[in-house]
Amino acid sequence: MSMIPVAVLTLAMAAGEAPQASRYFTIEVVDAETGRGVPLVELRTVLNVRYYTDSAGIVAFYEPGLMDRRVFFYVESHGYEFPADGFGYRGKALDVVPGGSARLKINRLNVAERLYRVTGAGIYRDSVLAGRPVPIREPLLNAQVTGSDGVLSDVYRGKIYWFWGDTNRPSYPLGNFHTPGATSLLPDQGRLDPEVGVNLAYFVDANGFAKETAHMPGEGPTWLDGLTVLCDADGRERLFARYVKVRKPMVVYEQGLVEFDPKKQAFEKVLQMGMDAPVCAEGHPLRHTVDGVDYVYFAQPFPLVRVRADPEHFQDLASYEALTCLQEGTRLDDARLDRDSDGKLRFRWKKNTPAVRLEAQIELVKEGHLREDEALPHLRDVESGKILAAHRGSVYWNDYRRRWVMIANETFGTSMLGEVWYAEADTPEGPWAYARKIVTHREYSFYNPKQHPVFSKEGGRIIFFEGTYSHSFSGNADQTPRYDYNQVMYKLDLADPRLVLPVAVYRLDEEEGPDRFATADRLDRPGSRPVAFFACDRQTEGTLPLYAVKTLTGATVLRASPEDLGPKGRPPDDPQGSSPDAATEPLFYALPAEMPSPPESTVPLYEHVHADGDRVAYRTGDSPSPPGYRRVEPAVCRVWRDPTATAHYGPTEQ
Repeated sequence: MSMIPVAVLTLAMAAGEAPQASRYFTIEVVDAETGRGVPLVELRTVLNVRYYTDSAGIVAFYEPGLMDRRVFFYVESHGYEFPADGFGYRGKALDVVPGGSARLKINRLNVAERLYRVTGAGIYRDSVLAGRPVPIREPLLNAQVTGSDGVLSDVYRGKIYWFWGDTNRPSYPLGNFHTPGATSLLPDQGRLDPEVGVNLAYFVDANGFAKETAHMPGEGPTWLDGLTVLCDADGRERLFARYVKVRKPMVVYEQGLVEFDPKKQAFEKVLQMGMDAPVCAEGHPLRHTVDGVDYVYFAQPFPLVRVRADPEHFQDLASYEALTCLQEGTRLDDARLDRDSDGKLRFRWKKNTPAVRLEAQIELVKEGHLREDEALPHLRDVESGKILAAHRGSVYWNDYRRRWVMIANETFGTSMLGEVWYAEADTPEGPWAYARKIVTHREYSFYNPKQHPVFSKEGGRIIFFEGTYSHSFSGNADQTPRYDYNQVMYKLDLADPRLVLPVAVYRLDEEEGPDRFATADRLDRPGSRPVAFFACDRQTEGTLPLYAVKTLTGATVLRASPEDLGPKGRPPDDPQGSSPDAATEPLFYALPAEMPSPPESTVPLYEHVHADGDRVAYRTGDSPSPPGYRRVEPAVCRVWRDPTATAHYGPTEQ
C-alpha cells in the first residue's frame, strides 16, 4: 500500500485540500432500532487513541501503522450500549483497509434518540473526509463558532431566531461573551428536515466571527433569558428578553429588559430593574390563555411566573405574577405562608410576591415553616417515587398528548446535570407529578434543555429538544473533542410505551355524572376539580382498563370489564351486578391489585360499599371508610399516589 508522506499531507491540508476519501476506512455507528447514525459515540483502540462519530455517526479512520490490519475498537456512548463479547469487552475487531467501511449497531438505552450537534466545528467532519454527502451548508465551521452555551430561540417575523450564551472561537481562548445570534428558515421554508440539522445564518462581525448582539455596559458577560415575541397594538412583532450582567464567580449584579432591533441585529436596553425585583421574565416562555386573557408564562422549569402577553405589560414589572404560597406582598425572608382556615397551604397567582422555588423550599422546611409533605410543584420518578430536583427546562402544549409537556434536567442525579426527564400536566400550573428519564450521561452535563415546537412532526407525536453538552459542573476534566460546550439535538416519540405516565384523575361531584371520575380530556376546565389519584389515560404493558359500570341498584362501580358482574367473591345474583348497558370506554388504566413487587409510588384502590347497598365510594391506601360504609376486599386495582394532595394547587383563583 502506498502512503502519503507526512509533509505532503500537511501541505495538502494547509492548502484546504482534504485527503482523498479513498484513504480512509469509514466506520458508521447506527442505532440498532432505527438504523440512523448515532453521534457522539467513542471508538477507542487498544492504544487508547480515541475517535468520536460525527453527526451522521461516521468516523473516518486513518492511522499510519494500523491500516491493512485487524484493529479492535471499544465502542461506548452516553445512553447507548454496544453488545459485549465472550470476555465482556464491548467492542469489535475490524479489518481496516483504505477505502473500506464497516457498520456497527449500538443499542439505545435512552428513550430519546440523539440526532446531531447544532453548533461548533466539524459537525459533519468525518462525513466530509469519507466523501459522504452532508445535509447542512456549513458542515465544518460556521461563523468561526467552536462552542456555544445554552440556547434561546423563537419564531420572529417569519424566521427562527437563535441566541446563545458565551461562545468560543478557534483563534483565541476568549470568544464572544455578549450573546451571538443567528436565524434559520422554518422547516417548510428551508426544506431541511430537522432530523438532520439546522442551517444557521449567523450575525457576524467584520472578522467573520459571530457578532455580539447584546453588549450591555458594565463589567463581565451579558447573558439573556426569557426570550419572548409579543405583538403590539399595531400587530407588529417585537422581540424582548431579560438580560443580566455577571461578575466572577458567576455573580449576577445587574438585570433588566432589552428589545431586539432587526436593522442593527442587536438588542437595546429597555429598562434596568433592581436586583430585589420579586418577579421577572426568567426561563423559557410559553403562551396560554386563561378566561380569555393571553399570558406569557416563564418555565424554570415549572411555569410559576406569568404576565399578560403584550409589550406594555411585559415592560411593567408590577404586572408580573407568581404562583406562590407566600402571602401577597411578602418576601421569602418573611416566611409568611398563605394557609386556609384548616391550615392547608394555598398556591395563588399574586403580584409583587416571589415564587418559592426548590432552594427556598428547602430552607423553609429547615426553619420549620413548611412540612416536607407540603410539596411545591415537583417531579417524582414514576418507578421509585423519588422526588427529583428539577433544574432548568421548557414547557409547551402538545397536540398529540393534549397536555403540557415538560423536558427538564435534574441536579444531583446519576450525574450532576446530565439527566433529562419527561413529564406531562393538564395545565401549565400542574399538577406536575410523575416523570420518566429520557436521557442519561456518565459524569457529563447536559443542561438547559429547550424544546422546539416549531420542529414537531405528526401532530406533535415527534418532538425535538436540545441542550448544552458540557463538562462544566460535572467534575469531569476530560472534555469530549468538538462536542464539549455545544448544543446537541434529540428527538422523542411520544407514542413510545415507555412514556405512558400516570395523569391526574379528578373526582367529580355526584350530580355531575355517574362515573364520578374523569381525566382531563373529559373536563371543560382541567385542573378545576380535586385530584383523586393518578392513573394512565392509555394502555401499556401490565395495565388493565377500569370502566364505570352502572349496577342494577343504580350505583356506579369500577370494573376491569364493562360486562363484569361484580368484584371477585360475589355471587352472580348479587344486587351489585351490572346492567346490560354498561360503559364501553375505560375511564383510566391502572395496575392489577395483586401484582408482585408493585412500584413504590403506587397504592391500592379500594371500593367502599354503603350499608344500604346502593352507594359506593373509593379510597386509596389505608384511608378509613366513610361513615356508614365498609371496605370491600380485595382492592380493585393499584393507582399512583397524588403527591400534590397536601396543598391547594391549580389554575383557579380561590
